[in-house]
Amino acid sequence: MCVSLLFSFIIFKVESNEIDRFERIQRLRIERRLNQFQPPPFQIPTNNPELLEETKQRLLIMLAVINLGILFISGGLGYVLAGRTLKPIKEMMDEQNRFISDASHELRTPLTSLKSAFEVYLRNKQPTIPESKTLVKESINEVNKLQSLSDSLLQLAQYQTPNGNAKLEKLSVPQVIKEAIHKITPIAKQKEITIEYTPIEIIIKGNKYGLIDAIIILLDNAVKYSPDKSKVTVKTETVKNFVLISVKDNGIGINEKDLPNIFDRFYRADITRSKSHIAGYGLGLSIAKKFVDLYHGSISVKSKLGKGSNFTVRLPLFS
Repeated sequence: MCVSLLFSFIIFKVESNEIDRFERIQRLRIERRLNQFQPPPFQIPTNNPELLEETKQRLLIMLAVINLGILFISGGLGYVLAGRTLKPIKEMMDEQNRFISDASHELRTPLTSLKSAFEVYLRNKQPTIPESKTLVKESINEVNKLQSLSDSLLQLAQYQTPNGNAKLEKLSVPQVIKEAIHKITPIAKQKEITIEYTPIEIIIKGNKYGLIDAIIILLDNAVKYSPDKSKVTVKTETVKNFVLISVKDNGIGINEKDLPNIFDRFYRADITRSKSHIAGYGLGLSIAKKFVDLYHGSISVKSKLGKGSNFTVRLPLFS
């Protein structure tokens, strides 16, 4: 706005000088023509101060209107652009605040449980060895939960950094999936769940360990929420310049109202899953999504309550 006012002042001064110069030239021309008459038959005024002043005022008004227009337009555009610029920052701050709040809440539960157990134990003046062993066992379980939560939070924070794990390398999809299946097999065997996978050689760009973690998360959820002696199917296919990796189970499924939120941090699905008493903090799918987003991919889910779920990861092919 200051630049616009400065230019307007310069334009006004230049144009005013031009108007005065034009008036002088015109007055001299008229006087020369009148001097051809010897003597002039009558006196004719050769200038009009009121007209000159009115012209300058009109010029000043025009420049003022232009500057007001620039003020409103620049102000409006500045407001819109500033809003767009600050929106990601606001979203990041809101997300950070939610993250801290949710993490504090999740950490408080096992810590409170540990504290309560120790306080009850200390009130007992003559604790027995079985009671002590029970306390130690329960405490170890709570510590394991805290360790799992802290590991998940660190992993999530790693994928949230702008350049975290951004290194691209050539990966064999079958090799990555086989390693993920190998790591999840002991859990699947406990429930006698079969994991079916037919390898198809596909090459992509990405981070090997991050992709393995993402597939393990999907397989782990599929195994945890599937009934005993059921089947989990892993499929891969290429569509245009992308590879699709799907993990399908025949488990309890996800309620339709929960589907839009399952990739949010600390989100646990409805009461149907709560009844299953399966441990977890609702971070797995959020971590998987962060990894997929980091490599310009996407993750989606199709699910029906009581009929299972099908998660699909879409990642760019290597080129």
